[in-house]
Amino acid sequence: MVQKYQSPVRVYKHPFELVMAAYERRFPTCHLIPMFVASDVVDDETSEDGSTNRIERRCALDVDAPRLLKRIAGVDYVYFSQKNTLNRKERTLHIDSHNETFSNRVIIHETCCYSVHPENEDWTCFEQTASLDIKSFFGFESTVEKIAMKQYASSIKKGKEIIEFYLKELEDEGITHVPRWTPSSLSLPPPRPTSLSTSPPVLPKLAVTPPVSIPPAADVKDGAAQDGATQDAGGGGALPPDSLTDILTGTPEDKLDADYIKRYLGDLTPLQESCLIRLRKWLQETHKGKIPKDEHILRFLRARDFNMDKAREILCQSLTWRKQHQVDYLLETWSSPQVLQDFYTGGWHHHDRDGRPLYILRLGQMDTKGLVRALGEESLLRHVLSINEEGLRRCEENTKVFGRPISCWTCLVDLEGLNMRHLWRPGVKALLRIIEVVEANYPETLGRLLILRAPRVFPVLWTLVSPFIDENTRKKFLIYAGNDYQGPGGLVDYIDKEIIPDFLGGECMCEVPEGGLVPKSMYRTAEEMENEDVRLWTETIYQSASIFKGAPHELLIEIIDASSVITWDFDVCKGDVVFNIYHSKRAPQAPRKDALGAHGITSPGGNNVQLIDKSWTLGQDYSMVESPLTCKEGESVQGSHITRWPGFYILQWKFHNMPACSATNLPRMDDVLATLQVSSHKCKVMYYTEVLGSEDFRTACCDVQSLGSMTSLESSHSGFSQLSAATTSSNQSQSSSMISR
Repeated sequence: MVQKYQSPVRVYKHPFELVMAAYERRFPTCHLIPMFVASDVVDDETSEDGSTNRIERRCALDVDAPRLLKRIAGVDYVYFSQKNTLNRKERTLHIDSHNETFSNRVIIHETCCYSVHPENEDWTCFEQTASLDIKSFFGFESTVEKIAMKQYASSIKKGKEIIEFYLKELEDEGITHVPRWTPSSLSLPPPRPTSLSTSPPVLPKLAVTPPVSIPPAADVKDGAAQDGATQDAGGGGALPPDSLTDILTGTPEDKLDADYIKRYLGDLTPLQESCLIRLRKWLQETHKGKIPKDEHILRFLRARDFNMDKAREILCQSLTWRKQHQVDYLLETWSSPQVLQDFYTGGWHHHDRDGRPLYILRLGQMDTKGLVRALGEESLLRHVLSINEEGLRRCEENTKVFGRPISCWTCLVDLEGLNMRHLWRPGVKALLRIIEVVEANYPETLGRLLILRAPRVFPVLWTLVSPFIDENTRKKFLIYAGNDYQGPGGLVDYIDKEIIPDFLGGECMCEVPEGGLVPKSMYRTAEEMENEDVRLWTETIYQSASIFKGAPHELLIEIIDASSVITWDFDVCKGDVVFNIYHSKRAPQAPRKDALGAHGITSPGGNNVQLIDKSWTLGQDYSMVESPLTCKEGESVQGSHITRWPGFYILQWKFHNMPACSATNLPRMDDVLATLQVSSHKCKVMYYTEVLGSEDFRTACCDVQSLGSMTSLESSHSGFSQLSAATTSSNQSQSSSMISR
């Protein structure tokens, strides 16, 4: 398995030329990197005008590996080849390095780049990517990977410190400015600093089979490389290897700055930064226009111990859920019923000692049975979701106020008054449902849970709900019985004395309702609650459809006026699909829904409709008006098509068949694995379509352009009055389409 690393953009607030002078002081050896034993210049080439300089070095590393492993490998040092290309005219330095030692067993590739900051030409940016592929290593593959992860991580952060150390050294020597290259600089390369004039030492001779330094593993736990720094920042390539990444492409504004990460997201290890950057890039490629905020992406990574694949899976499921139920609009659209305002005993109350928003819930005073009977489970769930959305907003606000990252809140639960009435079965069922939804869609938002005045009945309730709470979340619970919260290690350790609520013995008036019994006159019948619950959670503009091998899902749209605009927005929830658009002058027959029966499968969560008759011939009875689009699982696709003719348009989602290898009729291993992952050859999409007049569409596009980025969880809305902001015309079909992922 290939391990990857991608650094954030690290910024030096010094001109490029001065940073280059500091960088050169790292060679031929660097006392700040003990494992960097020596380097020897293999080739040094300068262009005629002196603007470009290419240096190739051979570097020796003394890897901190067990002596037994070195003896088995038969080497003492690991050799790397490092190629540096300095372009003084463009003010860039590109570094490319790879291992020579054990290159047939382990492949380590690292690329680095120093360049001028896009917004300040007197600052310098640094980026680094690397990859590690361990094919075999005498049966010690896992050990080698761990060694590489540890050493690479311990050198990355140190890289920036090294450059800053030499910048300070230059300043102490009175060197604070290095002139830029100009064409009049003759063809002679600029003189090197006197501190670099020493001749490079002779590299120790090595056996043909050298050892290896390796990059980090894909699963990076929260403290995994805590004591390690990171490699490169000062320098490039030939430094110790570790878990590395492929080069990320993108404009500077798409990239994360290391200072921004520290200020708004907190102290992350290099490998955690890499996971965030890579997942963020994947979302940019597959969910254009609707990228969650970095804090939200980071929460899902933390919830899965920075396992990229697991975090991506639950994040995509959550984004689909948010989109389907329009959760981004909840704070603007949800209005709490009066019964909640009067009898729901919870509310926000200042912040704790760490600056986290503080939510107080007087659960013991809440008539859970009355609220469920008066409102229904779904209304309660929506209210709790609005509380969580407000919590996200308050975290952002407190991050700005306190000048440090705040990504979660503290919840104080007062259980005084809790009794067997609270264990009413429908009430417990509603509580478990709420916990399940919150755990899935708001991970790592609870920083601490203070449970006060827990009565004897509490262990019964805890036994019921604890299995549904994530283990990491349970570790954040602090439980106090009776008045224990008033003593040492109690409430004052977490909340300032001035804001302790009056009902807990403090002096601060708390606006949380005192609750009480909900009058039975406000209870609703089971039929009324069922209808309300159905209405609440079917209020969505999106529909679901199941797609099977040989049974596509098709949607008919009749167009009367030419130049209308068909818009669509869909998410591929499961499997890979091919999206097509067809036109026919005649209406297809009544939809067929019997295809599912042939598969022995029912699909309560999504329909399957087929419109194109098997007797129809493509090119005669109907025609394709857009090129097929293959969409991968997890992708979000928005687009539009300006119709040329009136008639019937058919949007089709069909099962994507993996092509077999061209050189043989046998399927490729990747295809086999992909097929196994799609149980029963089933795919699922969630979609929304709308037909607009051409003028209405242009107006909607202008509205989107004027809206800019939104302040909700996602960077922009995905509903269709605000679809894509642009269309591109097709000269061949005189139609226009825009498909963004």
